[in-house]
Amino acid sequence: MTLHIRRWGTGDRVAVLVHGMLSSSECWWEVGPALAARSYRVVAVDLPGHGLSPAAPDAGLDGFVDSLLDAVPAAPALAVGHSMGAFVLATALDRLAPGRVVYVDTPFGPSRGGVDARSLTGVYTKAKAGRTLDALDRKETGWQQRDRAVEARAAEQFDVATTVGLFGSVAGRDFAPPTHVPSLMIRPEPSRFVTPDAVESLEARGIRVRSVDGAGHLTWYGRHAAFMEALDGWLEEEPSAAA
Repeated sequence: MTLHIRRWGTGDRVAVLVHGMLSSSECWWEVGPALAARSYRVVAVDLPGHGLSPAAPDAGLDGFVDSLLDAVPAAPALAVGHSMGAFVLATALDRLAPGRVVYVDTPFGPSRGGVDARSLTGVYTKAKAGRTLDALDRKETGWQQRDRAVEARAAEQFDVATTVGLFGSVAGRDFAPPTHVPSLMIRPEPSRFVTPDAVESLEARGIRVRSVDGAGHLTWYGRHAAFMEALDGWLEEEPSAAA
């Protein structure tokens, strides 16, 4: 499957960006140019069933991973994954071989077993229908107007069946972030997905954690400067110290 991609910059270092569920590569509209200004050539994908990429109800996690690897350059200097996209990125990590990896507000751990496809379909269909521009204007007052427009557009493009198939393929699997690549978790403070206990567990595994006060799950929306500060501080560390 051929994924739709967006690009920013012409630097000699590659950064790969992977969005989360119900979103699209367009969500990186500020982060992509900011990385390009830091001399990265930025490649952001639309995962299957998201954005302008085709639906793929039978893809499962393996299909998501294979399509990601086919779409982006191997051995990028940096890879960033948000939430669901971070699970895909972590699974692809050995084959992608990035120099560094950043996860954003990702609840690593065991996924639910016994996934009921009909129930998930109902949940995601409702989430898709509720993510209109009017609803986001009311709910996400701290976001920029473009943030809200991007997410409303992504919800319209979102294929429910593809993501239901993805989560069905990983039911009961225990996701743990690999530790052989220098890794950072950026989370909002507070976070319902990366709790204080999860922070302690990540740090015990050698994964750095930085928090963005007052942010939401899409941690850079409305907190772009603070998000980039958290990322820049870690990128400026020596690779061995960043592990």
